[in-house]
Amino acid sequence: MSKQIDTAETFNPTRRSLMKATGAAVAAMSMLPAAAATPVLAQAAAWDKTFPESDKVDHQTVSFRNRYGITLAGDLYLPKDRGSEPLAALVVSGPFGAVKEQSSGLYAQTMAERGFATLAFDPSYTGESGGEPRNIASPDINTEDFSAAVDFIGLRPEIDRERIGVIGICGFGGMALNAVAGDKRVKAVVASTMYDMTRVMSKGYNDSVTPEQRAQTLEKLSRQRWADAENGSPAYQPPYNELKGGEAQFLVDYHDYYMTPRGYHKRAVNSGNAWSQTTPLSFMNMPILTYIAEISPRPVLFIHGEKAHSRYFSETAFAAAAEPKELMIIPGASHVDLYDRMDIIPFDRIAAFFGQHLA
Repeated sequence: MSKQIDTAETFNPTRRSLMKATGAAVAAMSMLPAAAATPVLAQAAAWDKTFPESDKVDHQTVSFRNRYGITLAGDLYLPKDRGSEPLAALVVSGPFGAVKEQSSGLYAQTMAERGFATLAFDPSYTGESGGEPRNIASPDINTEDFSAAVDFIGLRPEIDRERIGVIGICGFGGMALNAVAGDKRVKAVVASTMYDMTRVMSKGYNDSVTPEQRAQTLEKLSRQRWADAENGSPAYQPPYNELKGGEAQFLVDYHDYYMTPRGYHKRAVNSGNAWSQTTPLSFMNMPILTYIAEISPRPVLFIHGEKAHSRYFSETAFAAAAEPKELMIIPGASHVDLYDRMDIIPFDRIAAFFGQHLA
């Protein structure tokens, strides 16, 4: 049975108009949250997360390879009081342009406190994971990253491989849904404050990019390939989430997370670093949620903030998904509130959802 929990008022279309992309899709991407080139697997011995370490959880750094041979870096969290029976497991990633020391690690540690084995990982080309050049994203490779994480955690002796779920946050909510549609080993999926990155890069916010603007963007990106080829390395976009004044509220919200002690991490693309200029190319013709209905009969839980500029992504995906599905709207919450606000993120509902469907 589908279920929509919405105690908030209807999303105000006038608020959406504030975020419409006025240029081509690459301009839309440059407004999204964005890691400086970092040594692969430069694991720090000290706790370097943006959230406090839990005394209820055992933590260790791990690494594993995806199907393309890229080594991914992760943090494995296990409940201290776990007994001897195999555990249900969750793999977690996101937001788009973030690292495992930020929101995904917080979700993973919190769910480990609730009795799950969890793995938060850095996607390919970012954070401490491998891949060259740095700060590149790919709808194909980043979808594969989720399945590689399932490979890894399903082989752990502490895990029941028939009880694995996925949590995707922000832009990796869309990647998670795409991964689960094709990876039938996953039994349930949560998409929190979801973005469909292929949609926003190809069509702009609220699908506002015209065919002429799209053509101009592709022309610009195509020409940039010549420059990158001549230079032997990619050019990068301007630093992400630096404010100059007059930005829309959602950009201020991103800055308040990624550029302040609340959520800043030096390896995060979004924390004053940037994606390559040609990163949008692989997203422009790749609608990753085409097969979302094929997640069924496995359940999907969408969670989004009432006041999030991105709310329409979850509403559209919810409509396209097949049963069983649920859309939970959090009253008064913005997009970024679901990154780290412990009093707002519905962890009890997430735990109940996975507790039921990974039983």
